[in-house]
Amino acid sequence: MEHDQHRGHMRSPPSGNPVIRAYQEANDRMHAAMTIKFSGDADFDFLRGMIPHHQGAIEMAQVVLKHGADPEVRQLAEAIIAAQENEIEQMQRWLNR
Repeated sequence: MEHDQHRGHMRSPPSGNPVIRAYQEANDRMHAAMTIKFSGDADFDFLRGMIPHHQGAIEMAQVVLKHGADPEVRQLAEAIIAAQENEIEQMQRWLNR
């Protein structure tokens, strides 16, 4: 059975605004990658779904670093990138065992 939880996330028409377009593209990649075939193993399925979710957070934070101006939000984006990258590495190590 295919994962279809994110069916309600409708793709918007491409925007001429580079910030909107960057968020749309990151969101579309994340949701496509999160559409996995479930194995029934809760641990395995959780990690396989969370890796693209974390990657999506990284990509959205990178949009802030490229286009954002608020120092507090930029600092938060940098912290999110570092944390999510570490967690992705941890999840990939577990899956590779």
